[in-house]
Amino acid sequence: IVFCFACLLQINFVACQLFALLAAFWFRIYLSPSHASSAVRHAFATLFGIYFAVFCFGWYSIHLFVLVMMNYGIMNMASIPNIHRYSFVVAMGYLTLCHISRIYIFHYGILTTDFSGPLMIITQKITTLACQLHDGIGRQAEELTAEQNRLAVKSRPSLLEYLSYLLNFMSIIAGPCSNYKDYIAFIEGRHVHMKLLEVNWKQKGYDRLPDPSPTGAVMYKLCITLVSLILFLTLTKNFPMAYIIDNEFLDKTPFLSRLGYLYIVTQAAKPKYYFAWTLGKSGYIMYFCVHWDGGK
Repeated sequence: IVFCFACLLQINFVACQLFALLAAFWFRIYLSPSHASSAVRHAFATLFGIYFAVFCFGWYSIHLFVLVMMNYGIMNMASIPNIHRYSFVVAMGYLTLCHISRIYIFHYGILTTDFSGPLMIITQKITTLACQLHDGIGRQAEELTAEQNRLAVKSRPSLLEYLSYLLNFMSIIAGPCSNYKDYIAFIEGRHVHMKLLEVNWKQKGYDRLPDPSPTGAVMYKLCITLVSLILFLTLTKNFPMAYIIDNEFLDKTPFLSRLGYLYIVTQAAKPKYYFAWTLGKSGYIMYFCVHWDGGK
């Protein structure tokens, strides 16, 4: 029963990621800044993200929402000089408690491991935003590096903007973690122009903004995803992680052999994560349109 449930969870995960890729394509075409307001785009991204979380993790998704709302309160009530400290302590503290509960209460039970991945992504985003908000409001521009100046957030986000950044459907399952300022620029339709300014596009001979075209980058990422899946179905399955805690293996295998096998199984386990991360990133590229073809 446990094995079947684990397979169902994996199917749900892959189904959500593939649906997110299609939704990102639809979002880019039919909910572009020229067709929909920023509020509509924020709301769509947030509601789909919440649905994906509930669909994949059931009632355990409440941990994601609790952490998000706790830190929204901190972001609005904490003083700017301490906002990054409080956000870090609460986010990392909550994440740590969840991991401890998995180990000592549920003994890594299958039902409790599912939400930890998204929780880690949200923790990254919460602490990233808090530090960038502290840079933008609590520090002088001359104290910051060029990168910190570029990413500094000058005002506290609204509730809708905050939820959209943390819970949008393209990053809630497996990331990646983006910067808040880049995400808002995308929602408002300013991301391509910002990128062009960064790379000094006109100095390269282009006299107009190029049309976004993420197709090549998405196809490349999907090819990596396919290779990772094949490696997972072959290599990972032949070196099960559970074997390292088998009593017979622990009692009869020499220490150096156990150490060598531990190294092998940790390497063999990587394709599963590469599959998840790369599939998520392919959808994110489609969503953000950060790769494009230029025109003169």
